[in-house]
Amino acid sequence: PSFGFLFDIDGVLVRGKTPIPAAKTAFQKLVNSQGQFLVPVVFVTNAGNCLRQKKADQLSHLLGVPISQDQVMMSHSPLRMFKRYHEKCVLVSGQGPLLDIAQDLGFCQPITIETLREKHPLLDVVDHDRRPNVLVSDYFCFKSLSVVLFGEPVRWETNLQLIIDVLLTSGYPGNPYHQENYPHIPVLACNMDLMWVAEAQSPRFGHGTFMVCLENIYKKITGKDLKYEALMGKPSKLTYQYAEYLVRAQAAERQWKQPIQTLYAVGGSAALSQDEEIDNSWENEFASAAAAHCRSVLVCTGVYNPHTEVPLDPGESVTETVFHGHRDFRFDPGLVEPDHIVPDVDAAVDLVFQLENFAP
Repeated sequence: PSFGFLFDIDGVLVRGKTPIPAAKTAFQKLVNSQGQFLVPVVFVTNAGNCLRQKKADQLSHLLGVPISQDQVMMSHSPLRMFKRYHEKCVLVSGQGPLLDIAQDLGFCQPITIETLREKHPLLDVVDHDRRPNVLVSDYFCFKSLSVVLFGEPVRWETNLQLIIDVLLTSGYPGNPYHQENYPHIPVLACNMDLMWVAEAQSPRFGHGTFMVCLENIYKKITGKDLKYEALMGKPSKLTYQYAEYLVRAQAAERQWKQPIQTLYAVGGSAALSQDEEIDNSWENEFASAAAAHCRSVLVCTGVYNPHTEVPLDPGESVTETVFHGHRDFRFDPGLVEPDHIVPDVDAAVDLVFQLENFAP
């Protein structure tokens, strides 16, 4: 094969924990009788609350085909490339086995919001039932050198409060705020999805909604913009570069000699370009590995609505109802328009095989 698939998961293969019926049919076409994939396949999810192996096991069970962790790309997977942060103390926000995830990615000194809260019980007071009985606080020098936002947390008020505390004290959250600490310590964020599709009839808040809250609180308090050292997860360019790296690794492992010319992103849009201020030094890692084409194949089983109109003049009429992307991504109508629209993932596989004249 001279092409590979990048499959979105939520709304494309599953809704919540329920497989979409077309998914099993589609994947029977992608494997041979021994269960080996006939083309390179990478699952690209903006989820960040578990390890790759767990997601691979879930997908194997749901789809009825064997899937390895090397085929799964979580929103946080590119953090493996950010080695300059791995030795330093990092505050992690999200849910799931956060310390396991952080250590698996290479971080040596991760600290959770919950640990920080235990060390500084006076900081978390929105919920009256969780306020401390004894008004003492440990002297705990945290000295966070970076903050990693893995995904939406459970107690938003606690995470918003403590992350703001860390940013405005340069890692000493028990201290008074010093607004001269700007630019603040580095923030790396995974998964900018404003909404995602589960079993409910309408989309649910995603990590992007939490980030909107954090950015606006920081701006309201300081008058300055919250800055990100890096943004990853679809639709960031970094995510597609890393996914392509995984596709090429699969092709090499199977000793397929033909170069991968085209990637088909099923359920995802094409990559969007980030503000130039964000550090792009990691791009050098992937500079030599660019496929000739990345085509988006949108399916109508997820958030995507084929009846939404896209404005022709982005400067004039872009509103939040049209562009749900992150603050630091530039809107481009040409990138929002999909290359192909199909009813479901099974139709997407049929279309790609037809376009590529590929007969398994």
